Amino acid sequence: MTNSNDSLDNQNPEIWQMRLYVAGQTPKSLTAFANLKKICEEYLNGKYQIEIIDLTQHPELAIEDSILALPTLVRKLPEPIKKIIGDLSNTEKVLVGLQIFSGMD
Repeated sequence: MTNSNDSLDNQNPEIWQMRLYVAGQTPKSLTAFANLKKICEEYLNGKYQIEIIDLTQHPELAIEDSILALPTLVRKLPEPIKKIIGDLSNTEKVLVGLQIFSGMD
């Protein structure tokens, strides 16, 4: 039996896996996603995956990553897991929080 999602199932250390927890399509949620996308494009050169989890539709998923505030970004890979709460508008804080040092001194 073959798996059509081999590239997703193999935990490639080159790929940063991000999970953004939001509460619907609020301005803060949309801003957080836009900021995350911009940072990933600029610093991770397309080597990332973003999963958006809307807790208004799936509140039970908050338990897995112990989500207490929204929006919350969880970096699943590379380990260790990192969390950042807020709209991700402070790029420097996000880069430090996620330990993205590419292009930085």
